[in-house]
Amino acid sequence: MDAEAVDHYLSDETRRGEPLPGGFTGSAGGAPCGDLVRLSIAVEGGRVAAVTFDAEGCATARASAAALAEEVEGKEVLEAALVSPEDVAGLLGGVSAQGRHATELAADALHRALACAAGSGGELARAGERERVLVAMSGGVDSAVAALLERERGVEVVAVTVKLWTDQRTDAAKSCCSPLAVLGARGVAHSLGIPHFTLDLESVFRERVVGAFIDGYRAGETPNPCVLCNGDVRIDAMIALADRLGCVYLATGHYARIADDGEGPLLAAAADPAKDQTYMLSGLRTSSLARLRFPLAGLTKAEVRERAERAGLPVARKPESQDLCFLAGEGKRSFLERHGGLGDRPGEVVDADGNVVGEHSGHHAYTVGQRRGLNVPSNEPLYVIGTDAESNRVVVGPRERLARRTVRVREATLHRPGGRVDRVRLRYHAKALPCRLEGVEPGEHPELELELGEPAYGVAPGQTACLLAGDLVVGKATIA
Repeated sequence: MDAEAVDHYLSDETRRGEPLPGGFTGSAGGAPCGDLVRLSIAVEGGRVAAVTFDAEGCATARASAAALAEEVEGKEVLEAALVSPEDVAGLLGGVSAQGRHATELAADALHRALACAAGSGGELARAGERERVLVAMSGGVDSAVAALLERERGVEVVAVTVKLWTDQRTDAAKSCCSPLAVLGARGVAHSLGIPHFTLDLESVFRERVVGAFIDGYRAGETPNPCVLCNGDVRIDAMIALADRLGCVYLATGHYARIADDGEGPLLAAAADPAKDQTYMLSGLRTSSLARLRFPLAGLTKAEVRERAERAGLPVARKPESQDLCFLAGEGKRSFLERHGGLGDRPGEVVDADGNVVGEHSGHHAYTVGQRRGLNVPSNEPLYVIGTDAESNRVVVGPRERLARRTVRVREATLHRPGGRVDRVRLRYHAKALPCRLEGVEPGEHPELELELGEPAYGVAPGQTACLLAGDLVVGKATIA
């Protein structure tokens, strides 16, 4: 460290003080390490108009807070969002390995203050001379390459990571939206020279997505929280942030395309059918599609990893998240018991005629089409063909009893006339089946009935029905 610089910051009381009235405050550290840093910022006209700080603990932590407060005051918000722990260390003339923790706390306090500003609804940056794009970064390879490709396109890139879930029982390393994921994504963004913001949506996510997930299982359904989250929570919130940052578009690392059929934008299948994510995005409004970009639309996963390796991105070989973000590292049954009170509730397993053939530990642990875990003796394979939440019964039968030629759906949204629907996908990555939906106008419909051209097996209430016209998504509904 530069002793003279450290002494200067330790003696500088210019900005030390209480949080600014109407400002945005972030704190990092606390009891475990003994160091605590707090920064409070006021934002006016896209700039950090004023800063106050306070710090407790070691000299490095106190000097880091003072140095960072001095450094960001007067800067544009986008410049402040570029600050990393390495930048803080540079202000002190370098720090030891032990002292790095203090610079991390100071940088994290700043970014937590910026996160408060990001969630405030106020203007953070004005549009510049170049096109500016906000990129959703999760800390994985797909979103990192999406940011890289947008930057290579010659636009100004800003990154955002959405924080949706915090739970000590969750494996944060496997979750795409945990506090650990935020730190990882911020590090990747800063390595690319991209400003980074965090958007905290945990409260609304717990209420609207996790709450609906628990309620669905309680009612005997198999809900699809990702469709709800993308369609009603995180994408539109990031688009709103893009507006406050002067960004024209929001770009994501999803494998999907946007196509205009002459009547406006629609989702379309990606080039890599094995990675196509249009099903999970089917809840998006067409107004949202008009503000979205999918840089990976024409790439395969292998090509994305290759581009990441060529660019030297540290996440080039990072494994993909397989679980739902709030289930990462924890089983569904344990989660439902902890958060929804859905513990063991023994009940009867019956056949299609109502004969008792076994017992189960709770209807919420079973879904239509399930074969494993039934523990019912039989001369032929048995599948769950239905669950009854009220009676706590699970109904089983042979595979042919799963067959459906018609499917009732609720809460349907059609972007185009029903006559254009020719296929439907009833599960993520499932085969799209021939489908007819005649005489239905575009708009919202409480209930509809789909006619299938071939039998569907394992049609699970609560799952999404993704309505297709060729490879275009023209609507979505929930299986009733």
